[in-house]
Amino acid sequence: MLDIQNLHAGVENKPILKGINLTIKSGEMHAVMGRNGSGKSTLSNVITGREGFTVTQGDVHYKGESILDWSPENRALAGIFMSFQYPVVIPGVNNT
Repeated sequence: MLDIQNLHAGVENKPILKGINLTIKSGEMHAVMGRNGSGKSTLSNVITGREGFTVTQGDVHYKGESILDWSPENRALAGIFMSFQYPVVIPGVNNT
């Protein structure tokens, strides 16, 4: 469903993502976790097509089709967008 291959991306000529690979199959749920500054938000912003983020290498496929040339609006229409809510409780994980 979502396949990220060797993704390199950054913002304002600063490289942040350096070779990300991720495959998410239909029905799977994944949590992207890491320290501050590790690239979590950059990855989300690149996937959703937010302006200001530049992909320098690699590709992002959704349902077998590259989405890097899609507008943020077209990505949202396909179901690719960010929404924020109170964090879901995951056993063994806390926010402190």
